[in-house]
Amino acid sequence: MSPGKQMTTALLECVDAVLFDLDGTLLDTAPDLVAALYTLCSEEGQHTPPAELASCYVSTGAIGLVRLAFPDSAEERTETLRQRLVELYAGRICVDTAPYPGILRVLEHLEQHGLPWGIVTNKIAQLTEPLLDHLGFRTRCATVISGDSASHRKPHPAPLLMGLSELGVQPHRTIYIGDAAQDIMAGQAAGLITIAAAWGYILPDQDPLEWQADYTIGQPLELLELRRKS
Repeated sequence: MSPGKQMTTALLECVDAVLFDLDGTLLDTAPDLVAALYTLCSEEGQHTPPAELASCYVSTGAIGLVRLAFPDSAEERTETLRQRLVELYAGRICVDTAPYPGILRVLEHLEQHGLPWGIVTNKIAQLTEPLLDHLGFRTRCATVISGDSASHRKPHPAPLLMGLSELGVQPHRTIYIGDAAQDIMAGQAAGLITIAAAWGYILPDQDPLEWQADYTIGQPLELLELRRKS
């Protein structure tokens, strides 16, 4: 195949599977997570951080949200607050959560073309599985690797390597899409094709273009139009 032909080939024609991060990439979970955080702040008599800022911190997980809202808490207290936040969030796991615009079309395209897709997230299985069940995604995705599924969490490559093993695909033939630097780091360490999701929960001091992903896209449907780089 000539170099010119390679440049015009659709990226999805060159892969065997697509893996997604969950929060901030596949699903907009911030409304429910921030609502749970606000309830926790109310319980503790703590001022709430701005909703827009708190939404950005969803990419840092429950511990990051607690540290944002309770910056002066000692480590032991922070862990207690984290556990309470998880309890509160579990009670409203999918009230206002929804797929990002375009995600459903992307998933339908993958399924129509026989490309298995899966999820690799740092969200614990206790929260991941009921959320996916509620949205009807659990029976559609080929693999789900949660934050407590592998020996390490992202940015370690272990969760992605576990996902590859379950799918039976090679890293250089698999895409990983995520909205945080740790997603791209994990994907690169595992040898996957990495895509930065610039629509997700980007921290104020971060620029997805600096993560050195193979590709950066601004909205999900751009995945369908990506051309493979030569």
